[in-house]
Amino acid sequence: LGDSAPYILTKLEGMGAATADIQTQKAPYQDGTTFIDAVLEPRTPYAEVMIITDSADAMARRRRELASVFNPKLGEGKLIYDNGVERKAIEVAVEMAPIFPDAGDFKETMQPALINLYCADPLFMDENENSQEMVAWLGGLKFVMSFPLKFGLKSSTAKIMNKGDVSTPVIIEFNGPALNPVVKNETTGEFIKVKRELFEGDKLIIVTSFGNKSVRLKKADGTEENVMHWLDLSSTFWQLQVGENEVSYDADAGTDE
Repeated sequence: LGDSAPYILTKLEGMGAATADIQTQKAPYQDGTTFIDAVLEPRTPYAEVMIITDSADAMARRRRELASVFNPKLGEGKLIYDNGVERKAIEVAVEMAPIFPDAGDFKETMQPALINLYCADPLFMDENENSQEMVAWLGGLKFVMSFPLKFGLKSSTAKIMNKGDVSTPVIIEFNGPALNPVVKNETTGEFIKVKRELFEGDKLIIVTSFGNKSVRLKKADGTEENVMHWLDLSSTFWQLQVGENEVSYDADAGTDE
């Protein structure tokens, strides 16, 4: 949807400021209330589109195409917002199938359409995920010579910048072999540790998103299983704080990345 046919975006609302729900508590005899937090409400974007074609048959096809894309039964999809300066993405659902008001005498070649959307999560994200590879070698190799030599025992740290306005979840992937791997956000002191050995070909995937936290093991044969019980009880599903975060990766033995 843009500034050229067949779908011209003539109006877009609800992509700016999000409404906040202020959380407070009140004690007996207290003047006013005590602020606890502010949480953002869902967004309800609204778009008006003008469909322009050169024939009635083409108009029927374009209306059908628009209705098939904005189908409420499809669930959530990704809306990418490009204002010419930056591109951001947000997950949206269709609150109501497109409405096609009467276009009067121009209905064969010009047809307005109204689209109501719903964003359960009101936050805009970068269009693509950013990743940082971290490697730790532990255990190492020994050579028996006139004096002992040992290679290994190297842990990894990285500085990761969260350029957004709120904390952001992470997806952590441990690749075996590794024994008791741990990733720590040194900035907050929080960590995620797995008390288990990962073998060659194993991949452990940890997601820290609110409402979608998971710990899954993907084996070399492609099978997956829920291994939430592998987590150390002191682990926290931490997120990157706004600004710079120092993150470290370590393990007790034999890590790959």
